[in-house]
Amino acid sequence: MSSPSAPEGRFASFEAFYPYYIHEHSNRTCRRIHVVGTSLVIAAFAAFLVTRNPWWLLAMPLVGYGFAWVGHFFFEKNRPATFKYPLWSLMGDFRLFFETISGKRRF
Repeated sequence: MSSPSAPEGRFASFEAFYPYYIHEHSNRTCRRIHVVGTSLVIAAFAAFLVTRNPWWLLAMPLVGYGFAWVGHFFFEKNRPATFKYPLWSLMGDFRLFFETISGKRRF
């Protein structure tokens, strides 16, 4: 199966990017690790709101990217989309997370 590609190297919209994002997360273990990482990001943000300790804000990208990159480098064996599409990749992480916890996407 070929990967959805961007016209002239860039995607025109997030909706055009998302099928590419999903293709780059074909490995079930990688997707699971992403969901765990995004859960920890949300938990770190909640901890920040409760404690007002700014260290929780620092923890957010560390756990989020840490888990995601382990998924890509060791299981998916590809380069994270974050490097080329940082905002859309972050949006994709949260969409994947909510699709998974709502049952729209297999965990």
